[in-house]
Amino acid sequence: MSIFGLLTFTSLNGVMAQDKAANAPAEPATEQVDEQTTDSMVADSTVAAAPEESVAPAPVNKSFHQVLKEKYIQGGAGWMTPVLLCLILGMAFVIERIIYLNMATTNVNRLLEGVEEHVSKGDYNGAKELCRDTRGPVASIFFQGLDRVDEGLENVEKAITSYGGVQMARLEINMTWISLFIALAPSFGFLGTVVGMVQAFDDIEVAGDISPTVVAGGMKVALLTTIFGLIVAIILQIFYNYLLTKIESLVAQMEDGSISFMDILVKNKK
Repeated sequence: MSIFGLLTFTSLNGVMAQDKAANAPAEPATEQVDEQTTDSMVADSTVAAAPEESVAPAPVNKSFHQVLKEKYIQGGAGWMTPVLLCLILGMAFVIERIIYLNMATTNVNRLLEGVEEHVSKGDYNGAKELCRDTRGPVASIFFQGLDRVDEGLENVEKAITSYGGVQMARLEINMTWISLFIALAPSFGFLGTVVGMVQAFDDIEVAGDISPTVVAGGMKVALLTTIFGLIVAIILQIFYNYLLTKIESLVAQMEDGSISFMDILVKNKK
């Protein structure tokens, strides 16, 4: 019986040992499965979040031309077009005046030296040829004076005064058109402002509510037309003042040159 009991106890111990060995690796396997599941979930969330990050819109840098075009359309072509025409036509007259006045500029001192050199020799025809070949209103005035030398100094002075007035009028041609467009550009802008405000109030009346979304369209038209009208007026006004300064400089040259020209004729009077 003792031997049988020993054998039974030994077999029970072996069975229990096998059960423990079989149950021992089960816990790490479960933990490994949990770790794999967690890793897969993190990977799936990362993959799922990746498209959302890639879909985010990138900031677009617009050129000045594109922004200006958008604002022109938003302001309304019906009111922005007259302002644009004022700018185009006004700048056309400005460019024409700049070219004309620059071509009318003359080195008066050099011209007076050449005229005095010919007149001192009695060569009035040579002096007239010199004035004819020199561009500008000063040379034209001198030519008119030399053309009447034989009629006396009094007639020469009258001719210089009369033709000087003609040349001054030519210098100021188209200046009134520039001043007109300076006045029209902001006027069209303010007109668009008034129309935009009326449109905004009409939208409020239709909607029965005052909200930014209701009045935004009309207010945008009002503000944009005013801004563009004022910008056009400022640009044209700057060029207009430059042209006035240039004309005043040429008129001063004409007056000083005429006085010096008469002094030359009196000094060399025969």
